[in-house]
Amino acid sequence: MQAPARPSSDAPAVPPRTGRRLPGALVFVVVAALVLSAWGAKDPTTWLLETVWVMVGLPLAVVLRKRFPLSGLLCGLLAAHALVLIVGGHYTYAEVPAGDWVRDWFGLERNPYDRFGHLMQGFVPAILVRELLVRTSPLRGSRWLAPLTVCACLAFSAVFEMLEWAAAVTGGQAADAFLATQGDVWDTQWDMFCALIGAVCSLLLLTALHNRSLARLELDARA
Repeated sequence: MQAPARPSSDAPAVPPRTGRRLPGALVFVVVAALVLSAWGAKDPTTWLLETVWVMVGLPLAVVLRKRFPLSGLLCGLLAAHALVLIVGGHYTYAEVPAGDWVRDWFGLERNPYDRFGHLMQGFVPAILVRELLVRTSPLRGSRWLAPLTVCACLAFSAVFEMLEWAAAVTGGQAADAFLATQGDVWDTQWDMFCALIGAVCSLLLLTALHNRSLARLELDARA
């Protein structure tokens, strides 16, 4: 019997596993940004309301990292979303400088950073919801996976708008910076629509990449 051929020295090397190092680096970046954003925040109350999601979600992900590690793609997206929230909390969404630049460049009527934040509110949770459903439900490979993911993201956006409504009722004018309506009577509807668009675009653009990231996660779990 012929002995199996030994791998050629020209064969491509297996890329090193950076997945375990990636979450640690992302945690450091997010924590550093969070601490820096608290320094000189324009409205401390708004900063707290906008960043509380980071303060709750980050420790939760760290605590559960061994029982339920997240894919590398999802970790990167959650870190990006956290930075969006942190920047919005530091400046308030209506006064983020980058949004002012975009408004001036394109002749817009309002600072669009709030719209971008709500796009991210659909874009990132879509991958989070998809990962949870793929790994914990019978929906893996089902045609219902994408529609239910979008519905979950839209439901989350609606709940967030209810929280903003509650803040407006209890805080009055003090909640204006948190709401960031900028005088738009249709702001609530726009926010939910942006989240819907973000969720749909996320699934269209990232589904294949997410599947590969999940496959890598499964390989690392077996190693």
